[in-house]
Amino acid sequence: MTAVEPILTVQDSFFVAGIAVRTTNQDGKARKDIGDLWATFMSESIQAKIPAKYSDDVYCVYTDYETDHTGWYTAVLGCRVTEAGHNGMFVALIPSGDYRQYEPASQLPESVGEAWMQIWKESECRAYVADYDLYRPDGKVEIYVGVEYD
Repeated sequence: MTAVEPILTVQDSFFVAGIAVRTTNQDGKARKDIGDLWATFMSESIQAKIPAKYSDDVYCVYTDYETDHTGWYTAVLGCRVTEAGHNGMFVALIPSGDYRQYEPASQLPESVGEAWMQIWKESECRAYVADYDLYRPDGKVEIYVGVEYD
């Protein structure tokens, strides 16, 4: 197993500002596109350019889903911010609600990809509004998957 059993958390809404790409998991496209997004984020010091950061945590948000994890979606790489307006940056809303929290095993980035493969197999109750990876400065990674229960 690549991630411990998820725990259910309830979160308030917040915004993430950064750079974005429209992609799909088909044919390995997301792996390349998100890899390129990370390369740009690091080489252009995007994190340092984000005003009103809540912390130094980095978020990779998956939002604007066309359908489910097999369709097109937007990946946003950035930081949680204390206000929504950021000139020239893409801003994603993480809505309030229920989320499953996963903690991938060590050996980044492979463990995050493996955890997502597991999550895709367990896609019941997924909200497909906004999901995200949270990368903390201490190296800890958490994955949050939005869920809906009837």
